Amino acid sequence: MKYLLLKEDDNILWVTMNREEVHNAFNALLIDELLEVFTSISDNIKAVVLTAKGRSFSAGADLNWMKEMINYSEEQNKKDSLKLFDMVYAIKSCPVPVIGRINGSALGGGAGLVSACDISLGIKKAKFGFTEVKLGLLPAAISPFVNSKIGATECSRYFLTGERFDGSSAKTMGLLSEAYDSVEELDQELLKIVDHFKQNAPNAMKNSKALIAHLNENFYQHRDHVANAIAKARVSKEGQEGLGAFLQKRPANFS
Repeated sequence: MKYLLLKEDDNILWVTMNREEVHNAFNALLIDELLEVFTSISDNIKAVVLTAKGRSFSAGADLNWMKEMINYSEEQNKKDSLKLFDMVYAIKSCPVPVIGRINGSALGGGAGLVSACDISLGIKKAKFGFTEVKLGLLPAAISPFVNSKIGATECSRYFLTGERFDGSSAKTMGLLSEAYDSVEELDQELLKIVDHFKQNAPNAMKNSKALIAHLNENFYQHRDHVANAIAKARVSKEGQEGLGAFLQKRPANFS
């Protein structure tokens, strides 16, 4: 793995995104690596901890990746978006519990990763947001997972405004399970939860997670629709203007 650090400790798999220099932003390879890890969990693993190096959890799309996608055709954008959906879906549908150690800010697709975890622990001062509308885009690929986590009321506000919010607000709306004053406090609680996982019956946890999934909607039914939506947005006049403005560090002209 180029961008992931993997460590197995007492049947717990620790998955750490390792692109600290770009705030653990996604590119195609990081997406591929996360997809590979979460679709090949071995039978001896009882739970997964997903976290990141540095001060940020994930800034969403990588700048160089965005430079590439601005020239993609709609079909190329759809293919790209399907892979992003599949990666988030792999985390959501991982057979064992996934706990997010949200060590810092999570924006766009990074906030989508938070929503895919079964339990997410973050810090109050971290920033979250679904900022795609600022770029003339929409948070399509992650939307089924976020909507399931925080509901239509919160999606209506934060998808449409693109505003950022802190960890306390993320806890209130349900994006985070808990928010702490410091990473040190977070880690203390994380170890308590991990200890529960170690003591629990592995098949009972898997069956409980499958039961929860059964009680909720089938995320996969949205796959094609959301990929089409973001692909069309990226090649639209607004999408091209928004991405271009972001890359050129100028205000977007959406008038």
